[in-house]
Amino acid sequence: MAAVKEMTIEEKLNKLFELQQIYSQLDEFTILKGELPMEVKDLEDELEGLHLRIDKLEKEINKADEQVSGNKIKVKECEDLINRYESQQNNVKNNREYEALSKEIQLQRLEIQLIAKREKEMLEQIEQKKVYFEESKGLIEGKEKALKDKKKELEKILIATEKEEKKLAKKIAIVEKQIEERLLNAFYRIRKAYKNGLAVVAYERNSCGGCHASIPPQRQLEIRQQKKIIVCEHCGRIMVDAVTMA
Repeated sequence: MAAVKEMTIEEKLNKLFELQQIYSQLDEFTILKGELPMEVKDLEDELEGLHLRIDKLEKEINKADEQVSGNKIKVKECEDLINRYESQQNNVKNNREYEALSKEIQLQRLEIQLIAKREKEMLEQIEQKKVYFEESKGLIEGKEKALKDKKKELEKILIATEKEEKKLAKKIAIVEKQIEERLLNAFYRIRKAYKNGLAVVAYERNSCGGCHASIPPQRQLEIRQQKKIIVCEHCGRIMVDAVTMA
């Protein structure tokens, strides 16, 4: 950072207070947007997850359908073998060959029963997946509509505030260059510590404008004199005198 011209404590406090005021105006736009940016991001993430779920379910349903079709082929193969073995039984020469063929026929019939059991379970799974598929499609439709509405609402706010936000950003850049790095870092550190972004506050009714803790008379006098930078003993915010800053 370029060297900053040495300023008096009063000038430093004025610049810090000016920077705070600009940021407070910028924060108003953030408040105006509210939770919209986060809501838009959450909806986009949810939709991405739902689309992935839809794709996965569709693949699983298609694969299960293929397996069901494959089972029909397997059953036909088993039935053909049964017919062949039964035909061979008519031409056997002894009981051993007959019993061997009977066992093969029994195994094929058991295989058909097992395929039928698996197919029943698979069909139930397919129906359940289809229900999830339709539910997910319904969720997607609802969330896409909500996302569209949220984006439209956010876009209106952005259009209305964009020009002013750019102006404030330029002002911030100008004022930042007039404040020494140590104080600027302290300002941003304090600002980051509080949700309302207040790093520099004026004392009001003998109390801190940030945490509302009581300020002793001697401390108030020191703030008004602007001979040193004073922070609140309770919240650590930089304190100034509203009358002097006006």
